[in-house]
Amino acid sequence: MSRLKTEIAQQKPFSSRTEEALLNTLRTADCLHRAGQLALRSWNITSSQYNVLRILRGAHPEGLPCSAIGDRMITAEPDITRLLSRLKARQLIRQQRSRKDRRVLWTYISDSGLALLEEMDETVARLPDRLLGHLSEHELSEFIRLLELARMKCGDGRQPPTCEGNDGAVTCPPSS
Repeated sequence: MSRLKTEIAQQKPFSSRTEEALLNTLRTADCLHRAGQLALRSWNITSSQYNVLRILRGAHPEGLPCSAIGDRMITAEPDITRLLSRLKARQLIRQQRSRKDRRVLWTYISDSGLALLEEMDETVARLPDRLLGHLSEHELSEFIRLLELARMKCGDGRQPPTCEGNDGAVTCPPSS
């Protein structure tokens, strides 16, 4: 019996090896995601919020419009505006309307956001080795290759980020 079948207490065989592979991928992604969430818990921040802060730190000091943030996120976020609002409420980011196009809202990481990331850096840096360090260099290379190969048939199923403000005005340009 496959390990996944035991973990999910499935009695019937999988309909195919591709189904078993897909379910293993989803189970593994969930396991890794939960471990990441647990590592971030003491800072009261979600993985999506952390991802946004990392993106904005990488763009610092220029900042980014929300569509660019959405395009760079590891996991698709259906409502970037709400996510950014939560970060703004915690004063981890700041936002400013573009002088050239008032519909565009630029987002910047704040000093508090930078300080939070600096505080988190060491813990987060240890996470990949803690979760995948038991794999050899060869296994890691093969794992990466297979994951990238699997994503080739996904197409771009990611939905464009929602960038509308409360008044319905578009606050970021469409992705090109």
